[in-house]
Amino acid sequence: MASERTSNFTALPGWADPLTSCKDEDFLQVRSYLSIVYGLIFLVCFPGNIMTIFVYFAKMRPWKGSTIIMLNLAITDLLYIATLPFFIHYSVNGNNWIFGDFMCKFIQFCFYFNMYSGIIFLSCFSIFRFFVVVHPIKCFFVQKQRWAVVTSIVVWIISLVAMSPLGFLIATRRTQNRTICPDLAAAEDLDTSRWYNWLLTSLAFFLPLLTVTLCYVIIIYTLATGPHTQACYKQKARRLAIILLVVFYVCFLPFHVFRGIRLELRVRPVSCHLKNTILFMFIIVKPLAALNTFGNLLLYVVTGDNFQQAILSLLKFRTNKNLK
Repeated sequence: MASERTSNFTALPGWADPLTSCKDEDFLQVRSYLSIVYGLIFLVCFPGNIMTIFVYFAKMRPWKGSTIIMLNLAITDLLYIATLPFFIHYSVNGNNWIFGDFMCKFIQFCFYFNMYSGIIFLSCFSIFRFFVVVHPIKCFFVQKQRWAVVTSIVVWIISLVAMSPLGFLIATRRTQNRTICPDLAAAEDLDTSRWYNWLLTSLAFFLPLLTVTLCYVIIIYTLATGPHTQACYKQKARRLAIILLVVFYVCFLPFHVFRGIRLELRVRPVSCHLKNTILFMFIIVKPLAALNTFGNLLLYVVTGDNFQQAILSLLKFRTNKNLK
């Protein structure tokens, strides 16, 4: 089915893989898809995260530990979304990068840095909820601000170190009178990119995926079997679990799977048609990774911490101000 779909798209010859005679195709109609999806995400989530950060700063003092984690998540999402206009322009411009080699490295670095920072912050939030629900007395320390601040600093440092190889792997190149700004999956140093991708995928995605899944399975089981657990807490836990699992399994998982397959097929003796089919699928699922910012906006509301009341208070204040 995927091969039939790709055959219906007009394609132009692109960059040739150095290890084979295959050339990456530029699926022309996909440009509109990427531009529309990235544009919608930017229009909704950029102001949404600015409002979220404002609410956390202006309406939710003093901060709890979970609030600090969520504030850092909102900041990573905002910085992540700020890279999307560059990818929109790149797509609309026929995959021709006009911003120079440094900006190519910088934007790709920011894209991955903030995506993986967000993944790790979601994992930290899940661990925080696990301790609060399953071991509320033994692990009371995790609710303190100090724990959240230290955790946030560690996450930023880990993400910075983990993404630093992108500065060497990503570089612009000229082909067909265009300047290409490659993704990690199309980097020229193929051997290094493959090993780096598997390390990154294993430690910065699959490990957090396993952590989040186990945390919420145990949380839901604990609340379901607890003798004094109120129905509202069970409902809240289910909502959090659904949102987080959708973010990880629907938004992030396809992106990582097809990126890994694409890199591996570059060194395998398979048909060019199969390689370009996987490239097509990778292009299709890449915006799904950015859709996680929609889920995170829902997460801020569902988590509680008086966030809903803060939003209503802000809207009420603006309404009264306009009436005056």
